[in-house]
This record gives sequence, structure tokens and C-alpha cells, in this order.
Amino acid sequence: MSEHDEYLIRPDPHDPRLTERVSGVDQTGAAIETLVTVERALTIYLNAQEIVTAMTIGDHPDYLAIGYLLNQNMLRPDDVVTEVEYHEDLAVVVVRTERATNYEQKLKKKVQTSGCAQGTVFGDLMEALEGVSLPTAEFRTSWLYALTHKINTTPSLYLEAGAIHGCVLAVKDRPLVYMEDVGRHNAVDKIAGWMFRNKVPAGDKIFYTTGRLTSEMVIKTVRMGIPVLVSRSGFTAWGVELARKANLTLIGRARGKRFVALAGLDRIVFDQDLAYVEDEGARHRRKAAVHDD
Repeated sequence: MSEHDEYLIRPDPHDPRLTERVSGVDQTGAAIETLVTVERALTIYLNAQEIVTAMTIGDHPDYLAIGYLLNQNMLRPDDVVTEVEYHEDLAVVVVRTERATNYEQKLKKKVQTSGCAQGTVFGDLMEALEGVSLPTAEFRTSWLYALTHKINTTPSLYLEAGAIHGCVLAVKDRPLVYMEDVGRHNAVDKIAGWMFRNKVPAGDKIFYTTGRLTSEMVIKTVRMGIPVLVSRSGFTAWGVELARKANLTLIGRARGKRFVALAGLDRIVFDQDLAYVEDEGARHRRKAAVHDD
């Protein structure tokens, strides 16, 4: 079995809906053709109320809608979702619940955060940390190096066309679900929606992202109940502060043999002999140089 067969969901870079071939010139003036990532609008409704129009690559609209509503605190973990309707021709997804909902006042107070495209409702950020208790869990460095190798060698839109973020849900050294989107928050929300719909427990999971470790990324990981957040990119000061408050294990700049951990250090078990870890491949370093933000 290929190591990429471990995934329950992974990117399909050859899906013709997700990229377009565009002509142009390179730095020498020579004619070239290159793949670019497609983005399209998707409007999310909760029952009869329009919530947001997000720019997305368009795959997994049901997971994106549910995850977005969960991470905005509009869906509760114990809510019963009775139906998810996706109308491709209208670019609309409707999430219907048993509980009556009305978020008119909440939507008026929306403030965009540093996340790409549609941000998080700022007033709800700190609510996720109140009384939070992330599970005690072990995180072995051998899992980290095995995971990053598998993720970095998985065929993806990131490697094919760039201009995209990726997030991976994993357990120990096994990647389970790999989602991509033009905004890192969309990729997070798709995984949150998948976990909700499939009733997946979070306490033993690891969350990996290609994007920055911002306050928004920390909050969304905490909301999902996942105790470990890893990125190949760097940190913001508030992201670190919130991770320490929640005792979230926060690991960034994870490239090749290197990483930096700034919160939740008690979970880390240093069991990997670095002499057996390869440095990151040149192709991935070139892509990462223009990808990470």
C-alpha cells in the first residue's frame, strides 16, 4: 500500500474544476503556459438566513459550510443537522438544523481578522478559550517527521499550481484528511465540518497547516478540541499567547529537520534521531518560498 493510501480524503490536483491553464511570458519574455488555481463564490445559508459568501475552490461545500458555522459559533457541537443542500448552479449551500436560529445581530458585528478572505467574528474569539480544557496527549517528534514527509510528498494543488493553503488532520504519524483552499480558514473549516458530520473524536488528533500560526488558527484548533497544532510557517505573538493560555501544543517552522515549539511543551516526546531525518527537498522549498504568508 502506498503511504498516500492512508488518507481518507486527500487532494485531487487533476480535478479539471480546480485549475485552469493560462498563457503568459516568463522573466526572459518566452511564451509559457501555467496552471492557476480557480476560485469561485459560495454563499452559505443557515436555515433561511444568508450568512456569508466565501471565495473557495468549490470542493466539499457541505463540509465547508458546516465547519464555517461551527467555527463562527453559529452551530453548536450538539446541534442536529437535518439536511445540507448544495445547489451547484446557484453556488449556494443551505444547512438546516432542528434548532431555530437567528443571527441577525451577530452578523452586524462582524470584524474581519487576518485570515484570507472572510475572517472570523472577532467578538467570539475569546469565548472559545473560556473554561477550555484540551486533553492530555503525547506528541512524538518521530510522528512529526513522518507526517511532514508524507504531507510534503502528497500530490496536491499546492505543488501543481500554488496560490493555495493546505490543512491536514492526523493521528500519530498517519494523515487522515487533507483539505486545500484559497484561504487557510476554509481548509480548516472543511476539516471541522468533516469531523462534525462523521462524529470524529478530537482528543488524539494533530492538526497541520501550511499557513501562519495566527490567533485565528489557534482559536479554531482549540474550538475543535485538538491538542496539537503544527505549521511549516511562523507565529504571531497573539497566536502564541492564546496557545499558552489554552495549553495547546504549538509547533512552527517545521521544515526538514527543524521546528520551533512555543507552547504546550509538556506533550512533546523527543524520540527521533535527527541523523535519520532528511532535509526538505529543493522543489518543495521553492514552492514554499512563494506560498507561505
